[in-house]
Formats: sequence, structure tokens, C-alpha cells
Amino acid sequence: MNHIDSFAGRNIGKYLCGCLVGASLVESPEEAEDDDSGSVKEDLNQKQKGLFQIVGTLSNPNGKKMDFPLETYMISSRDEFLQRLLECDIIVFNITEDLSQLDDASWAVSALHSEINNFANPKMFILISTILTWARSKPIDPDDPEIPFTEDDYRRRKCHINFKDHLSVEKLVIKLGKTHKDKFSTYVVASGLPYGAEEGVLHTFFKEAWLGETHALPVFGDGLNYIPLMHITDLASVVQNIADQRPRTHYLVAVDDSVHTLEEIVKCISINLGPGKIQRVPRENIFLRKELTQLDIDYMLVNLRMEAVFLKENFNINWVTQSGLVDNIQSIITEYKQTRGLQPIRICILGPPAVGKTSMSEIICKYYKLHHIKIKDVITEAMEKLERLVKSSEEEEEGEENEEQTENWQEILYSVKENMEQHGGRLDDSYVIKFMKEKLKSMPCQNQGYVLDGYPKTYDQAKELFNLEEREEEDEARGKAPPFDKTITPDFVFSLDASDEYLKNRVINLPESIVAGTHYAQERFLRTLAVFRDLNTEDETVLNYFDEAEIHPLHIDVSKDDDPQYKGTLIQICKVVGESRNYGLTAEELADQEIKAAEESFAHEAKRKDELQRKEAEEAAEKIARWEEWNKRLEEVKRQEQELLEAQSVPLRNYLMKNVMPTLVQGLNECCKVRPDDPVDFLAEYIFRNNPQIE
Repeated sequence: MNHIDSFAGRNIGKYLCGCLVGASLVESPEEAEDDDSGSVKEDLNQKQKGLFQIVGTLSNPNGKKMDFPLETYMISSRDEFLQRLLECDIIVFNITEDLSQLDDASWAVSALHSEINNFANPKMFILISTILTWARSKPIDPDDPEIPFTEDDYRRRKCHINFKDHLSVEKLVIKLGKTHKDKFSTYVVASGLPYGAEEGVLHTFFKEAWLGETHALPVFGDGLNYIPLMHITDLASVVQNIADQRPRTHYLVAVDDSVHTLEEIVKCISINLGPGKIQRVPRENIFLRKELTQLDIDYMLVNLRMEAVFLKENFNINWVTQSGLVDNIQSIITEYKQTRGLQPIRICILGPPAVGKTSMSEIICKYYKLHHIKIKDVITEAMEKLERLVKSSEEEEEGEENEEQTENWQEILYSVKENMEQHGGRLDDSYVIKFMKEKLKSMPCQNQGYVLDGYPKTYDQAKELFNLEEREEEDEARGKAPPFDKTITPDFVFSLDASDEYLKNRVINLPESIVAGTHYAQERFLRTLAVFRDLNTEDETVLNYFDEAEIHPLHIDVSKDDDPQYKGTLIQICKVVGESRNYGLTAEELADQEIKAAEESFAHEAKRKDELQRKEAEEAAEKIARWEEWNKRLEEVKRQEQELLEAQSVPLRNYLMKNVMPTLVQGLNECCKVRPDDPVDFLAEYIFRNNPQIE
């Protein structure tokens, strides 16, 4: 297989490496119910000789290592490529994802054809192409454009303007397979838009819906164009059947039974994974989407009706989604999330007042990209939603059903407001739990997950919120703990702990602007803290509930974390929760992060240089000061030495002036008179003879 690390290559390769050779020739258990079991087993023993062994080339040698291929190659020359092709019995060449593979496909099938006489075994070449080579085909019956194209019509197909080269490769593959059919058979599979697993072309819609950052998914143009689809696993099954059966038909259409328009596809994804709404945008806007390639755009704008008659009549395909994407959307979404590793992270943060639950929740939400759930916000959002529904229904006033629904919403809104008035602005637990359940079951919380900030507060609240109502009474009668709703129950529970003294000091040191109007006011805080301690000394506490549900809370003493950003606490939480299960940073966020990192690096470097210059200046000034001080001390030492020498020389000078200098002067005068040949010897002799001490 070429580019075995691409979307199609990876998924087809994974499927084939788990298939027994010849398995598709044997009827499925459902089809063989009336057959003799012994004959079926005999058939299996004869035809199933082993698993397919997959080898292939890589498009990205530095990508994630795959465990299913027997070998992977980085081809440096076409001679080496041909040698690899000759080692294989079946060559699957995909030209639907990378335009650079068109030339390689033409060369590969031509090179193999030229080596037919050297084949040790018969070989098969399967080209995976696209239905876009049919995009401009004229209707079979102009009076009935809904009649679908089939394999029998492939000679009259007209390609999309951007797919002329694809059509040329298809024709070449078919042509070269007609000369020596016993040694070299070729097949072309015109695949519908491939989807499934991590999603291919449709990934942009799945990602946008899952992230939930837009109020509606875009439908480009009127959205009434029909797009033939094919699940990638079903496409792999088609390849398996071709490899096993070697059919006489050399051109096959691979599409499922669905007849979906772009609008139906996008709407289905939006309802089941995203905001639930679609929005028609001008057709030209599709070209402004940076994440879409020209191939993706061509797929989304194609308008074709096709039917895979040969597949349904002759192949034994274990269909994953024969009826199409819309009918199987839940299983497709589950597969998409699992393949992409997109699992919700549900966290509950509990603890006494002023322990830092909200601050910690905000930090966790930012780190993991989760939704911050606070009771006050949930109630406000629910009230606004009710008011919006009542208002919109009153404006529409269409039919009795809408009127009844309007009255129902008005009744709920009235009862909620009345309940709040009766309880001094507070809402009864039954309403809070109802609103909280709706929030936790909303698509954003189901997709990314949430951080539940300080709720539930009691055992009963947790029980009402998370337990499954249907089986609760039955399980209680049997003495069992009733099962909880796993779709909304937290996966991780963290209890932030601190002493009362620590909490009081923390509140005292808070700015007045933060304390004013909150429960941090002195008397209110002490009362709230006392209530919390009372609730958590009983046998049935909210932490007991999670313990019974086998979701054991982790206790973290925040008083040991001196960092105002709770880095120590965050590290402990991240060790338990693990890595993010989100998409990670977008290209824009990565760019912003790089710019921010670069700015921080420049600022740090400038600060380091300024600090270095400051230190150098200080060292230079200190050096000059030390030098001046040293010179002063040296001068002082020299002066003291001079004074000492002068003081020590006085006796000697007096002695010389008294005893030596008179005789020396007389000797010099006498030497001047006599002018001897050796003045020095004469002077020495004179001083010796006239030494006053000898006399």
C-alpha cells in the first residue's frame, strides 16, 4: 500500500491485517444458518490460509509509529520502489488524498506491466480512486435525473475539471489489466466520500461541532447537492473482497445505500454532536476555510447519485454503515471520539468556603479546556433560556401545540420565580438539580467535560443529581447502591482541605472590594463555615456518596501550597487526571503562544543583559574604588617607610659627619694636590692612615 500512514491507508491497512485470506469467500454466519456446519468449516480450512501481511510506503517518516504494518519504506529511487512492488502479490494504490501520487500510480502500474514475464506469481493492482471522476456526467435519463449511476455506466463518465489526471490514471489501469489477465489483473474502485474513524473530509464539521464554539454549523450554498458516501471500513472490506474473489468486473463503484445531501449530513452532525443548528452561508465562503483543501471542497460541492449494484450483488461485505451516515450517526460519533481520543473529563471540586474552589476550578478549566459549572451561572442561564423560549413562542403563535408549549414554559418560569421569592432569592433543590442535570447533559459538557464548582453540597443533592431514577427504588429494596448516570457523574472528585484558622486568615487578608457583598463578610463567612463543618460530620456526606459509587475523592491540603496560582495543587490534580483528552491548541493559539514565548524570551534576554551590564558597571566601579584605595594605602606605606628610613639614618649620618666626613674631605683635597695614578687606592690608604679612632 502507498502512503500507509494516510487516513485511507491507515484504516484500510488496519482492517486488512486482521482479515484471513479468502475469508470473504465464505458466507457469513447469518447467511449460512441453513447450511451444514461441517461443510462451512471445511470451506474455511481450505480457503483461509492466513492473515494479510501489509507493507507500504510512508508520507511522513517522522510521524507516529504504526504497529500493524509488517514493514514500512521510505523509497529513495524508482528502482527500489519497483523491487518493493515485485515482492508483493497485491498492490493497493490510493490516489484520493495526495495529488503527487498520480504520477507514481501511473508509473507503478506501467512498471509492473513491463515485468509481467518475470512474475513468480500472479499479481493484482487495485487503484482506489474517487467518484469525482463522474462529477460532470450527464444524467442517464434527462427526464428522470434521480436515476443513479452504476458500474455499468463507467465508460460514459465525465470527470470534474480538477480530476482529469485521476481519470487518465483510471483508464491506464483498466487498459493494462486486459492484456495478461492470468498474470496481472487490475481494478479501479471509485469510492464515495470516505468517512469514519478519525474522519476524513468531514472532519472539519465533526471538529467544529465537538468544540461547540459556533452557534451553528455552516452549510455552503443551498446544501441540496447529493454526496455519495462510503465508510472507510466498508471501503476496506471492498478491497478485501476484490483481493479474495478477483472479479471479472474491473471497474467498481464503492458507495453505501444512503442518498444524503450536504444539508442533511451537516444537520445530522450538528444535532448529534454540536449546537443542533445549521446556517446557510454563501457557496464562495467554503474557499475561505483554511483547514479545507481543494480536494475537500470538491467533495463537498459534488452533486451525484450513485449506486453500488455489483458490490451488493456479488461481494460478501460486513457492512458497518450500509444505510449511511445519518442512520448510524451515534456509532460513527462514538468511533470518532475513540479514534481521536476525545473523551470528556468530568471533575468535581469540593471543600469549605474560601478554600479556593472557584480559583482552582478556573485554573483546571483553562488547563484542560473544560466548562466551569457554578450554581449561580446555571440558574441564571436556565432562567434566561425559559424567558427566551416564552418570548419566541409568543411571537410565533403557530398552532395549538405551540400555545400549549408556551403555557407550559410560562408555568415553569412563574413557579421558579415564585419559589425564589418565597425563599428570599434562593431556589429550591428540586429546581437547582433539574437545571443542573440539563446543564451536565448539554452537548458541550458531554463533549469536553466540566468542572463542577462546590456542588453538590450534601449526600441527598448528589443522590438526586447523579442516581438513575428508574432503578433506584428496585435497587434500594434489594439493599444495593442504586446505579448512577455515568454520562454526567464526575470521574474525579477532589476535596480541598484547610484548617479553620487558615481559612479565617485568608478571608481577613482578602481586599475589601472582593469581600463586599459576598459570603466572605465576617459574620456570614463564620456561619457558612460552621454549616459546612456540620454537614460534613454526619454519616451521610457528599464525599460518602462518591465513596459508595467507587469514585474515591482525593484530599488535598491547600494550606501547604504557598503559590498564589495553586501550582502545587494543580500538579497533584494533573497526576490523577492525566493528559488532556481535547484537541489541544489551535493553529492560531499555537502562533499566539509562540509569539508570547518569543516576547517573554526577548524580555528575559533584555533583562539578563541589563542585569549583566549593571553588574559589570558595579564591578568596574568597585574595581576603580579598590584601585584608588590601594594606591592611597601604597602611598601611605611608602611615606611611613621613608619616615622610618630617615629616622633610622640619623645616628649613622651623625656618625659619618663626625668621624668619617672630615677625614674623607681632607683625603680628597690631598688627592687633588698629589694627583696619584690610582686615586681610589690613594684615598683608601689615606683614610686608613688618618683614622681618628686609631689615633
